[in-house]
Amino acid sequence: MGSGAVMDTAERRELWVEEPAKRRRMPDPVRTAAVRAVLIGSLTLIQAMVAVLCTLADSWLAFPMVLSSVGSTVVATWGVLDVWVTRQVWNQRHGVVSVPASTARRLRKERRQARRAARRRAPENIRGRRAAGQLTHS
Repeated sequence: MGSGAVMDTAERRELWVEEPAKRRRMPDPVRTAAVRAVLIGSLTLIQAMVAVLCTLADSWLAFPMVLSSVGSTVVATWGVLDVWVTRQVWNQRHGVVSVPASTARRLRKERRQARRAARRRAPENIRGRRAAGQLTHS
C-alpha cells in the first residue's frame, strides 16, 4: 500500500488510553481549599511583581502595591493553613485508609496465632485439674 493509504482498523492505535489513577482523588472540601489557595497564591505573586515593577519605575502606585502585597501574603498563608486544617478535619471525620507495613502485619498475625493457641490449651488445662481433684485457685 502507498503512504497515503488508510490503515486497517486492526492496525489503528487508540488516541486516548485510560490508565488507572495512581493515587485516590482528594476529597471535595480539601480540593476546593487547595484550588482557593493556589488562586490566592498566584494573585499574590502577580501583585508582588507589579509592586516590584512600580518601585523600579518610581511610580506613585508602588507604596500602595507593597502594602497590599503584604496583606495578600497574610491571606495566602491563611489559604495554605486552610488546606492543611481542612485535610486534617476530613481525615479525622472520615478516617484514613492505612496499609500496615508487612512487618506490622506479620507481628499481628503471630500474636493472633499465639492467642488462639493459648485459648485452645486453656480448656484442656482446666479440665485436667478438675479431673485430678485439684482446685483452680489453690
